[in-house]
Amino acid sequence: MVTGRVADAYRRAQPAAPPPETGLTAREEQVLRLVARGLSNGEIADTLSISEATVSTHMNRLLAKLGLRDRAQAVRYAYESGVVRPGDASS
Repeated sequence: MVTGRVADAYRRAQPAAPPPETGLTAREEQVLRLVARGLSNGEIADTLSISEATVSTHMNRLLAKLGLRDRAQAVRYAYESGVVRPGDASS
């Protein structure tokens, strides 16, 4: 309940800006959005109807393209850059 209100307040306070140009493929961006929503590689694979190995490949490539070290940095990047916003349910 409180978390939802905080997320709503944060979302209202953020300007609506387009996500930055990342150089990611459409599929890599989908994977990034799903990672930011907290899905595991297995859940992402099921959602996108691809194998876990393919998800892992997309993760490795997007981390390299964005100069990120790990999944946690990817989630932070997704929110700070506006690729996803708190409360987003889209992939």
